[in-house]
Amino acid sequence: MKTFAGRWQGRHDMKDRPEQTQTEWQTNLQSIGAREGFYEALGPEHTALFVERGKTLIVTFENLDHVYGNADDRMPWGYDFVTSRGWSMLGLMAHDWTWYRDCDVHDFFDRLREEGFFKRFDKVIFYGASMGAYAAAVFSSAAPGATVICISPQATLDRGVASWETRYRKAWKRNYTDRYGYAPDMVSDAEAVHLFYDPRAALDAMHAALFRGAHVHKYRCRFMGHRIASLWLQMGVLKPVIEGCVAGTMTDAEFYTLLRRRRETPRFQKEMLHTLEGMNRPKLLARYCRAVLARRRGPHFRKALRAAEQRIAKYEKKR
Repeated sequence: MKTFAGRWQGRHDMKDRPEQTQTEWQTNLQSIGAREGFYEALGPEHTALFVERGKTLIVTFENLDHVYGNADDRMPWGYDFVTSRGWSMLGLMAHDWTWYRDCDVHDFFDRLREEGFFKRFDKVIFYGASMGAYAAAVFSSAAPGATVICISPQATLDRGVASWETRYRKAWKRNYTDRYGYAPDMVSDAEAVHLFYDPRAALDAMHAALFRGAHVHKYRCRFMGHRIASLWLQMGVLKPVIEGCVAGTMTDAEFYTLLRRRRETPRFQKEMLHTLEGMNRPKLLARYCRAVLARRRGPHFRKALRAAEQRIAKYEKKR
């Protein structure tokens, strides 16, 4: 079985796996659900796959087409990671950028709550990033006492509340005022909410500010932008972060210690480069480029260093 980290090290080579239509693929998911739990179509835009293992349940949310096109084994997020630890998994998949604003999905979680589905487990974790983080937050209300892990979440896309949100125009037309609507309210009965965001990403920071309460633990991921989860994959810290939140042992000190790995991650270094280039501080930019180049080759950093040195020399000449 592939490790969690191994599954997410880049795209799988399409030549290495047999061609499979989406219909055939979904038929395979149906057979897995019938054998190990259940698979259910939630209207035309969403599906749910439940695989039963142990008494810890991880509920995940993602885009179904992303799973089909990018995941090595075409299984929902973290399938190997979750099931290899003896945890049960409920994977929700959206066929489009729907933000899960669909009565069929709402009815599904209503039904699970009314049937006592979540009470079968000792621990329930809702996880998601961006659109999935919004869904994790709102649907966690169906399982009071759950733990919620949100990476770069949105509080709402309701134009009356978040008119400052200029992204995700495709999803603006959805209704965010009915059931499972406003995420900060929906997490009020959660045991713990772990919210990860970049405070320098203005829109993400504005959403994060709307989540309040003693049970909301906010972790600031500076200079990581919106796509924090994918950067963590490259850093090798996504797995320990999730494990720490599930176990209830994650602390600020432990998290920020894990984040030190970003210093040696090429993508983070490049994002820092872009940030520094926009700050009009050539001396600071030059120092950073030299620090990176002392560790590895980097044509972008060498070019930026030359430009910064030219600006410094020009400034010194004027003095």
